[in-house]
Amino acid sequence: MTSPASPSQPAEIPGSAPDTPTPTPAPAGKRGAEAAPTPLPLADALPSSRLGGAVWLALLVVYVVWGSTYLAIRITVETMPSFLSASARFITAGLLLAGFLLVRQGPAGLKVTRRQLASSALVGLLLLTGGNGMVVLGETSVPSGLAALLVAAVPLWMVVLTAFGGDRPKPAELAGVLLGLVGLGVLSAPAIGGSIEPGGVILIIGATLLWATGSFVSKKIPMPGNVLAASAYQMLAGGLGNLLVGLGRGEQHGLDLGAVSGRSWLALAYLVLFGSLLAFTAYAWLLRAAPLTLVATYAYVNPVVAVLLGWLILAEPLTGPTLAGGAIVVAGVCLVVSVSRRPGRSSRAGGTAGPAKGPSARR
Repeated sequence: MTSPASPSQPAEIPGSAPDTPTPTPAPAGKRGAEAAPTPLPLADALPSSRLGGAVWLALLVVYVVWGSTYLAIRITVETMPSFLSASARFITAGLLLAGFLLVRQGPAGLKVTRRQLASSALVGLLLLTGGNGMVVLGETSVPSGLAALLVAAVPLWMVVLTAFGGDRPKPAELAGVLLGLVGLGVLSAPAIGGSIEPGGVILIIGATLLWATGSFVSKKIPMPGNVLAASAYQMLAGGLGNLLVGLGRGEQHGLDLGAVSGRSWLALAYLVLFGSLLAFTAYAWLLRAAPLTLVATYAYVNPVVAVLLGWLILAEPLTGPTLAGGAIVVAGVCLVVSVSRRPGRSSRAGGTAGPAKGPSARR
């Protein structure tokens, strides 16, 4: 899972979950955000025919890269321990992003208050340790395409959480959630039948709940005004959380770096450079330059990309439950996202789109 479900962050980067980036050249922080109007409403007003080639290129990056992170995770855990590999990914990406900010903006680029730092750490733990870390562990027994289809349910959980938060969902959103739950039931059929380990499916469903919770919480607590700084802190916190969980599980015992395959190293490098840095940067830029309805389409394009790549590269089977359940989940997500992105619902839209993320780093 990468970034993102809710920008959320990206997460990945997907996945991280900071608030809408503060428009430049206004200074970072709340005062700066109030001083200059956000360009998002203007972007939403633009017809797709007037969007530049850079928008479509960035969207293609988010589609393909975040969709491919599930495949990369699956290859990474072939010879690397789950949580320790996730830790290496996010700590490395967080340090690279922090270094980039120091070079471009100086110490001011990473300046945050204690509350903002604590909030970033909490969101990073929920998204990248609970969310992404459990997906990585789940993919040791679950095909990458199925994992991506299960993760696609994050926007559905966001509707449930916003309802508990007092924001009454529309009937179409409730219909989308119910449709998605039916899809999850169909996707889980192989685990019930014994052809796939049930524990892996349960782990990934639990990860989606934690990712949605982190995305929801990030809208309620003070986050850094600089979206890149927020992501850097989230990745570092999430990476440290994964490290502690990995050590607690004893993943360091018997770890032989010499036995790690070359393709696992390449997959990990891909997750750091492309999944956690390139795709997140493209996603953060899209939030400011493109209509949110267009950006949100990654939530149901990523699983399709993941399923196809898993089938083409790892020969993962396209079973009836996978195809049928995946189609139902994607239909439910499409319904929820389309309703949530209508004018007047921008606050929920930010949470529902998912990051997931991600940075995040989500994926």
